[in-house]
Amino acid sequence: MITTVTKKNMITIPASIAREYGIKPGFRFEWQKIDGEDEILIRVIPSRAELARRLLGQGHQYAPERDAVQELIEARRAEEEE
Repeated sequence: MITTVTKKNMITIPASIAREYGIKPGFRFEWQKIDGEDEILIRVIPSRAELARRLLGQGHQYAPERDAVQELIEARRAEEEE
């Protein structure tokens, strides 16, 4: 796929690439020059909301009887009361 840089140094991400990597508004990219090559490595950095969504339920397999979020909320409330 070939894209063109605009006068404002903007590039359109092809729709198929955006879908494959789940790229949405708010995502950031890390650009790394590859020394000695005419190539650039681009790493997709998801938004904070996307990272949080990916973490939902990750610890459930280790302690299915616990609600870690509720425990954290209760701990924060207890700290505020002190």
